Amino acid sequence: MTDLPRSARRVRDALVALGLPADIHRMEDSTRTAPEAAAAVGCEVGAIVKSLVMRGVKTGEPVLALVSGSNRADLELVSAAVGEGIERPDAAYVREVTGFSIGGVPPVGHPAPVRTVLDEDLLRFETVWAAAGNPHAVFPIAPDALASATGARVTRLAA
Repeated sequence: MTDLPRSARRVRDALVALGLPADIHRMEDSTRTAPEAAAAVGCEVGAIVKSLVMRGVKTGEPVLALVSGSNRADLELVSAAVGEGIERPDAAYVREVTGFSIGGVPPVGHPAPVRTVLDEDLLRFETVWAAAGNPHAVFPIAPDALASATGARVTRLAA
């Protein structure tokens, strides 16, 4: 697929490197938010993976919370899962640590490994849909394969 934006091609390459299906879907409609992505894909909002970048308060290191689209991440639960307080960084930090802009941050393809936690609610779906580096690109993946590929700790992330 040469018609994919460069950022989506980076995600495709990362998926291939991980030995995963690299089935990137370029959508006409925006997939920037979970409801937009669900409408574009034709699935439940809960089957959308929100890739939320946070920052450890003590370490300053990034934390990636992969949250079901129907849930709101509970910062206390995310903090407990990673063992330190977290804060929401600005867009410049997100781009710096992931190489992607908010609204298209994928769970894979970052310049360096990112400490990752995955919302256990995603496991109730056979297939979930994640951002593919662009607000108009997504990819399907089995949630257990996503957890394995990202090295995520699976836990409750929403109250």
